[in-house]
Amino acid sequence: MDSRWGIIDLGTNTFHLLIVEKQGDHIRNICHESRPARIGMGGITKRVITEDAVERALSVLSFFREKLDEHNVFPTHTFAFGTSAIRNASNKDDFCRTIEDVTNIKITVIDGDQEAGYIYKGVRYGAKLGNDPCLIMDIGGGSVEFIIGNDTAIFWKQSFEIGGQRMLEKFMRNDPLSDSDRKRLYNYFEENLIPLANAVHQYAPVKLVGSSGTFDTLVDLDFQHRTGAWPPAEQTDFNLSLEEFYRSYALILSGNHEERLAIPGMIELRVDMIVVAVCLVDYVLKSYNIPAIQVSTFALKEGVLAHLLGR
Repeated sequence: MDSRWGIIDLGTNTFHLLIVEKQGDHIRNICHESRPARIGMGGITKRVITEDAVERALSVLSFFREKLDEHNVFPTHTFAFGTSAIRNASNKDDFCRTIEDVTNIKITVIDGDQEAGYIYKGVRYGAKLGNDPCLIMDIGGGSVEFIIGNDTAIFWKQSFEIGGQRMLEKFMRNDPLSDSDRKRLYNYFEENLIPLANAVHQYAPVKLVGSSGTFDTLVDLDFQHRTGAWPPAEQTDFNLSLEEFYRSYALILSGNHEERLAIPGMIELRVDMIVVAVCLVDYVLKSYNIPAIQVSTFALKEGVLAHLLGR
């Protein structure tokens, strides 16, 4: 065994653990775990991680610590990255110190630009982007990263604090989302995404490449609708037709919590946040006349792995 690495993505909604073993030039996946932590819930708009959120984080990370120990991953080979909810919290230093004291997991808080760079590396690692510019979009609970690039280079990237949990708490006053609140949400996107509009105008991306939770669930809904089965676990790159996206969009926007949860392929963790997330996807597709959607199941943690491998 050359080396084992543990990579932890501490997202606003979900924490992810990836354990891999490097054997020469070959990488073998040892363990992959995702657990809801919801550290943005109740505090993200106040820029604080609540006591309840700290407890949820400790519970998930204590479980991850057990997995790291079980698979003999040394603390020096464990890389944990804090994103939007942590980097914007006024109590982030106390939070990180508490986590390290209890679990011996040291958190590195990264800025939005670093996060976007890792996401690009992860998406490129798992999907064929091609030579033409693509618009990569990663919808998190706290922030959304947009990257314009192709298989060989990043042309532009920026992180925006318009993640699903933020938008949910700010705009979803009724369930289902009312027409007036949806209009307010789209106006907010227009006001806050001017740098993205300028970049799209400059680079003219030919497709949208989505990564992370919302897009994973959209692929699940697509497969359940078309085949009655889940997508192949080993596949990391999918095409999602606009027709299938808008079928799911209509179901998600028209239903309340219980009705959305009944859609085949939907999971409880994403049942509310996906409402504002698909609104953002719709806004991007229509505002920038993007004709195709590709989905990568690889994102930040795989990007960190690619970085460690020098890829």
